[in-house]
Amino acid sequence: MADTAASGGFAIEALRAVLAEASWIELIAPVIFLACWVGYWLVADFMQLGHRSLMQRMNEYRRAWLLQMLVRDNRMVDVQVVQTLVHNVSFFASSTILIVGGFVAVLGASEQARAIIAEIPFAERASPLVWDLKILLLIVIFVYAFFKFTWSLRQFNYVAVLIGAAPYGQSPENNRMAQQIAIVATRAGDHFNRAMRAYYFGLAALSWFIQSWLFVLCSVLVILIIYRREYRSAVLAVLGPVGQPIPGMPPES
Repeated sequence: MADTAASGGFAIEALRAVLAEASWIELIAPVIFLACWVGYWLVADFMQLGHRSLMQRMNEYRRAWLLQMLVRDNRMVDVQVVQTLVHNVSFFASSTILIVGGFVAVLGASEQARAIIAEIPFAERASPLVWDLKILLLIVIFVYAFFKFTWSLRQFNYVAVLIGAAPYGQSPENNRMAQQIAIVATRAGDHFNRAMRAYYFGLAALSWFIQSWLFVLCSVLVILIIYRREYRSAVLAVLGPVGQPIPGMPPES
């Protein structure tokens, strides 16, 4: 009980310190940032707006790919596709570790970093506490991205194993297995997509070091960019609308 009370008292004191040292725009900017991120997730993923997105169209192509896989005796092409996906995710996961390490290093050299930013004429001056909170926000964002990338990586590895275990030929049972593999591949792609969103929002959070108003603007701009790429991109127009039959897709038994 004493430890809990002490922790609660420390949190209250930390909150008071932030409120005392931060300006009103420095307090509102991260709230708007989180509202943009969580709001987009709620609309695109939780409320199923994503059923009309590029990701959903790619999910249909994954399903077609894995149904085609059943009628291929030599599955080296399928394994190479998975290897390419694993390589891409591994690259981002490794890069994320370096980014997190860089921000931890900046956290230990805050005075030098603040001096560099202070040389920018229009950069706002932040207190040491607010400055550290800005860095901690970036660390949290990229740690989240790292966990998403690594879970995506593991699921793509599962896809490779399942492809090796899938029987040859189409039948109701084989098709159900292909559907299961497609679901795992889709889950891996979803986690990769959410990790990439974290990168976009992490880049927006970098602008907080310059100006809080710029941070708000970049947060809204990221929403517009992600929306356009997922729902209004030229790639989606080329692939066709969600639900359109895919040429050459084998019939389901």
